[in-house]
Order: sequence, then structure tokens, then C-alpha cells
Amino acid sequence: MNDSQTHARGWLLKAASDLTAARRLVAAGESYDAACFHAQQAAEKALKAILAAADAPIPRTHNLEDLHAQCLTLSLAGVPGDFARLDVSELTPFAVELRYDMEFWPERSVAEQAIALASQVYDAAAALVSSQAASALERNGEHADEPGSQS
Repeated sequence: MNDSQTHARGWLLKAASDLTAARRLVAAGESYDAACFHAQQAAEKALKAILAAADAPIPRTHNLEDLHAQCLTLSLAGVPGDFARLDVSELTPFAVELRYDMEFWPERSVAEQAIALASQVYDAAAALVSSQAASALERNGEHADEPGSQS
């Protein structure tokens, strides 16, 4: 596996960690603002995983709309149509602006919606990174195992 795939998988692991943190906070019934922050971070890291898998530059930004747009400009095999339609703009404010807003104390439902959206971004990113890894193996003359085949 090439370095870009390793880098992409690292971003996905960090995204999964943030999703876990967000879910645990909501399950505990506390810190919904922190859960929203972790949901935003999960989506951001998932989008950066897509960029890493394509060996594209990864900007230092928390703006999910910009990251999403950059992902859509890549020539990636298997981009799910629902990925293009995701509206990640709801999550961007949770990165910085609302994190320091002393008036922002979201209800549980806001945190749950943020987690649901971040999960969609993560799932799409994981699928795209996986398809990029398979494409890279094929380009290098290696063959990925077919689903359901036994080694």
C-alpha cells in the first residue's frame, strides 16, 4: 500500500475516534456542544482522508464546504451520488465559531443530527478510500481480493 493510502487510513482512524467520542457524549446525556465539535472534526478528517487517498494537497482549514468541494473535483472511482449531495455546511460552525460561543448550548437533537451527518460523510469517505486503494493495487499489477472470495 502506498503512502497516500496509509495517510488516508490514518485520517479515517482519527475521524472514527471523533465519532466515537461524539456518540459517547450523547449517550451519556452530557456536553452536547462537545459532541457537535467532535462530529465536525470527524467529518473534516474524513474529507481529508479522501484528499489524502488521491494524493491531493490537504489544506489547513476547518471549512467543510471547501473540503467537500475539493473532494468533488478529484477524479475518484466510485464516488457515491449521495456524497455529492451532502450538505456539510451545518457542521462547519461547530469547529470554531460555536465552540467559543458562550451562548451555544445545543439540545440533544442537534448533537444527534450532527453525528448522523458526520457518519454519512465518514461512510462515504471510507468507501472512497477503499476504492482508491483497490485502484492503486490494480495500477501496480496487484489484485485486490474479490468480495466473498477466500484466500
